[in-house]
Amino acid sequence: MGAGKTTVGGALAARIGWAFVDLDNIIIEMAGKSVPEIFREHGEARFREHETAALAEVLDRRIADEPTVVALGGGAFVQPSNLDLLRASKQPTVFLDADLQELQKRCAAEEGTRPLFRDENQFRQLYEARRSGYMKADLRVDTTGKAVDEIVNEVLSRLELQDDFSK
Repeated sequence: MGAGKTTVGGALAARIGWAFVDLDNIIIEMAGKSVPEIFREHGEARFREHETAALAEVLDRRIADEPTVVALGGGAFVQPSNLDLLRASKQPTVFLDADLQELQKRCAAEEGTRPLFRDENQFRQLYEARRSGYMKADLRVDTTGKAVDEIVNEVLSRLELQDDFSK
């Protein structure tokens, strides 16, 4: 949460000419409700069901039709069913990391839009609980203090795609 998945994912997709999908937007389309509304009305368990269905749809249909960069929500990657879907797809996964203070600052700036960001202590606990799951990604990129273009360049370089998609 707050690592820059949507911002970096969109910039990465634009740089390499691929489609971009924010999984939260697919969930909103499928559920007909915003993420905060789903959490408020149905709870996190129901949200996770929507998330898994949306991820399966994206991996089955959209990526098969055209190359796509997908931004997952902060908890999507650590759900076992989602991780299984991602591993089966054989698509590379990237963990955009940042130090805890930076993540908290970014999330606090968007107060009210993140159902699982309520206070610093809860945020710290959530981050620590999820971190080992995030480390299962194929690639970890620290975003702390970096500009979006710098992060995109690092992702491309570390995925060995820089030469394929240089400006």
